[in-house]
Amino acid sequence: MASQQRILLLFLVLISSSSRAITSTWTQDEIISPSKLEMFVDELPNLTRIQGFNLINGTPKPKLLNIGMFKKKWFTASIPGPTIEALHGIDTYVTWHNHLPSKHILPWDSTIPTAIPSTKKGIPTVVHVHGAIDEPASDGNANAWFTARFGEKGPTWSKRTYHYRNMQHPGNLWYHDHALGLTRVNLLAGLIGAYIIRDHEVEAPLRLPSGDEFDIPLIVFDRSFRKDGTIYMNSTGNNPSIHPQWQPEYFGDVIVVNGKAWPRLTVRRRKYRFRIINTSNARFIRFFFTNGLQFIHVASDSVYLGEPVVTNETLLGPSEIADVIIDFSESKSDAAILANDAPYPYPSGDPVNDINGKVMKFIIEKNHEVDTWRVPKTLIKYPSPDLASASQTRYIVMYEYTSDIDEPTHLYINGKSFEQPATETPKAGTSEVWNVINLTADNHPLHIHLGLFVVLDQTKLVNLEEFKTCMTKLNDAIMCHISKYASGKKIEVPAHEKGWKNVYKITPGYVTKILVRFSYIHSNVSYPFDATAEPGYVYHCHILDHEDNAMIRPLKLIN
Repeated sequence: MASQQRILLLFLVLISSSSRAITSTWTQDEIISPSKLEMFVDELPNLTRIQGFNLINGTPKPKLLNIGMFKKKWFTASIPGPTIEALHGIDTYVTWHNHLPSKHILPWDSTIPTAIPSTKKGIPTVVHVHGAIDEPASDGNANAWFTARFGEKGPTWSKRTYHYRNMQHPGNLWYHDHALGLTRVNLLAGLIGAYIIRDHEVEAPLRLPSGDEFDIPLIVFDRSFRKDGTIYMNSTGNNPSIHPQWQPEYFGDVIVVNGKAWPRLTVRRRKYRFRIINTSNARFIRFFFTNGLQFIHVASDSVYLGEPVVTNETLLGPSEIADVIIDFSESKSDAAILANDAPYPYPSGDPVNDINGKVMKFIIEKNHEVDTWRVPKTLIKYPSPDLASASQTRYIVMYEYTSDIDEPTHLYINGKSFEQPATETPKAGTSEVWNVINLTADNHPLHIHLGLFVVLDQTKLVNLEEFKTCMTKLNDAIMCHISKYASGKKIEVPAHEKGWKNVYKITPGYVTKILVRFSYIHSNVSYPFDATAEPGYVYHCHILDHEDNAMIRPLKLIN
C-alpha cells in the first residue's frame, strides 16, 4: 500500500437554516416548526473530495485512507463525510476508526436484534460501501462491528483495514454504517458519504459534464430538529410494551441536501451532472422541477445506462441513486425549485406539504453561453440479461408482523430472522432468478450486497388475502400455488430503471421478478477475491427501521 491520508468523518452534525448546532440530548424539548426556518438561505456546500489513489510520476497507485468517526458540533463537522473518488482497477484501502463516545446521541432499542458490547461501553459501528463488489471481510457485515479504538469487536470482525479493489465499471456508490440494530440511528447521526468510481478511458469520450463545478453529488435526506438545533427522534415506540423505542419508519420535516436545509445553488445556463443519492431512513422522494425542467438519466445506482432516458420526474427509494443531466439552458425562468411529491410512508401514506415538498432551489444566471458538454445517444452498453443462464429460481417473501393493536412489531424476509442460517446460497459466477413477493402494505427497496440485478417484470397478486393466509401458514410459495395468484396486471419497469441495479422498489401486493448476477457484468473475469469466505454477505430492505428489525437475511456464496 502507498502513502496514507487521514480524514475526519463526523458523527454528529446538526443542520438548520437559521439555528446553531448543539450537542444532542434525549430531553423532549419542543420540536422546531420547519415553517419557522427560512428556505433557500444557505449555499449548497461543495462536498470535500478525496482521492482514493496516489499519483506517482503521473501513474495512479493504491492508497490507504484513515477515516475517523467522531462526535462533533456542526461548526466543526462535515456531513456528509468526504466524497471518496476512486479509479477503476486501482485499489483503495480504508481503515475506519471509531472515536465515538459511550453514549449515543439518539435513543436506541435493545429489544430488537442489536450490537451491544459486553462492557456496554462504546457505540458499535461498521462501514459498508453500498454497491461495492468486494471480499466479504471488507463488506461491512452487520456483526463485524467494533467500538472506539477497536476496544471491543463483533463476532464476525476480522480486519482493521478494508480493501476496495474498484474492479467494477465506473459508477456511483455511497458508504454508511451497517452495525446490527443501530444502522437507523447511526445514519441519522451522520455516518454517510459518497463514493465514486471513475474510469477516464471509458468516460472521457462521453463528454458528459465534469469537474467540481459541473459534476455534483447531491446527498438528500430528511431530519427533524429541536429548537436548540439538536436532531429529534421519537423515543417512544409504536408498541412501547414490546419495543420501548423502535418505530417502523422515521420521517423528518426538514429536507437536507449536502448538509444544509433547503439550500440554493447558482448555476449557469448549460448542462450539469447531478449524482442524486436518497440517504433517508424511510422517505421515498419523487423529484420534479416546478418550472418543467427535465431529468436526462445517464446511470442508475452504480451502473451506466446503455442510452440516456428523459423523464419529467424520478422516484428514489431510500439508498437509490439517480445520475442525471440537467440542462439549465432549457429553463424559461431564472429560478427552479427541485420539489418532491411522494407520500410517506410510500405509497399509501400522508401527502407532502409545502415544507417537506421542497428540496432545494436553483438560481439560473440570465446569460446564455456556449456549452461544451453533451449527452451522447449511446452511453455504456452491458450484456443483456440472459434468463437461460439462470442456475436457480428462488422465492423471496416479505412479511410484516403486528401486535394486538395492529401496530408493526417486526418484519422478516422468508419468515426467518437474521440469525437463522442462510438459505440463499448462490454459486459464485452464476445468475439466479429471484421472485420477490411483497405481502406488506409498504414499498420495500430491496438491496442485495455483491450482486447486481435486472428487473424483468412486476405482476400483481390476485386474491391477495387468500394467498397471504396460505403463506402465513405454510411459508412456501410453491405449496401455496404462487403461479395461480401471480396472474394479475403487470407494471412496466421505467425505462431509466431497466438496466443493472443494486436496489429496486418492491411494490406491495406484487411479485417482482429479477435476474441477479453474482459476477462482474462487464466481463467474464472471476472475482479477484474469495466470495465464498466468511462472514458472507446480506440482502435486506433499505428502509433502515425495517432492516434493523429485522428485514435482513444472510447471503452465502458457495463454489
